[in-house]
Amino acid sequence: MGKPDTRRLDREIRVTTRKLEAARERQLWPLTGRERRALLSAAASGSMKVARHKSGDRDEERADTAWDAAVTRLQAEITALQSERQRVVNEAATAKAAKKSSGWW
Repeated sequence: MGKPDTRRLDREIRVTTRKLEAARERQLWPLTGRERRALLSAAASGSMKVARHKSGDRDEERADTAWDAAVTRLQAEITALQSERQRVVNEAATAKAAKKSSGWW
């Protein structure tokens, strides 16, 4: 029994980490459709209010909340992927130990 196959999980962790960094830099590509709509809605209504010489503070706050939600979601995804990877590694180690202990010697 060799090493556990964690390549798929490792790749997903790398991709999600890249998405997290992009979201922290306020790039739109890692966001879901719902998060993009929330950001664009806040930007559109904020610009309309500013054009009417009203305060757009609430809309800026909505946009910041949407960014924070996206970052939180990506961090949770990374944590879940890492715990799944650890589970696979532990499972393989348990199987290897059981196989060794049940041998002839």
